[in-house]
Amino acid sequence: MNFLEEKIIEDGVIKKGNILKVDNFLNHQIDVDIIRQIAYEFKRRFRGKEVNKILTIEASGIAIATLLGDLYDVPVVFAKKGETANSTDDKYVSQAYSFTHKRMNNVFVSRPYLNANDKVLIVDDFLADGQAAQALIDIVHQAGGEVVGIGIAIEKGQQQGGRILREAGYHLESIAILKSMDYETQKIEFIN
Repeated sequence: MNFLEEKIIEDGVIKKGNILKVDNFLNHQIDVDIIRQIAYEFKRRFRGKEVNKILTIEASGIAIATLLGDLYDVPVVFAKKGETANSTDDKYVSQAYSFTHKRMNNVFVSRPYLNANDKVLIVDDFLADGQAAQALIDIVHQAGGEVVGIGIAIEKGQQQGGRILREAGYHLESIAILKSMDYETQKIEFIN
């Protein structure tokens, strides 16, 4: 059992509807030590890959991406989910369905932040059906860049996202892959 699986067993809570709540260390309150370990593990797993940009989607992937960007000494870009007064029309746009929020989001990255010279490592906190990852891949392709890998903290192995991305030929690394979760017993099993 790795460090993240141990932390999930220790602090994760299974909610009805196949939801794993890890907001006390990953996606609401940040346990910097765990995020640091995740970043180092991604750096190890993608050793030898040329990376000049880290890409994630707001908001929960930003902490992981930032520490990983520091390790690679490269810029971190995050796709935004909502328009602001500062938003520009000069952007790459894709759509991603949020499994957690049960809604479709338009996500975008302003054009100056991704280009055809970029070798992009995509990172995120969760992978369920793969919609966020697919949207980020689409944005990188719109920019003419290359996806060199996808790093996921927690993959829901019982859902299709990981299988689809691997079958499409992407180098996908997930630190913890859930095999099953039981709300009644609060038991979690991992794929090793």
